[in-house]
Amino acid sequence: MDIKERVLEILKKEQKPLRSGDIAEKLGVDKKAVSKALSELKKEGKVKVPKRCYYSI
Repeated sequence: MDIKERVLEILKKEQKPLRSGDIAEKLGVDKKAVSKALSELKKEGKVKVPKRCYYSI
């Protein structure tokens, strides 16, 4: 499972907007990797930004 799939899984499980740092902590990976994955997911339309620095499905 790649980082983008893992990020989506966390967002689905939590059911609330999360910051990239929170996601990185839950996954045990570097925040930069999560930020890159979130950026790609946002471009693909799979992630929304309900407020600054928070991400949701």
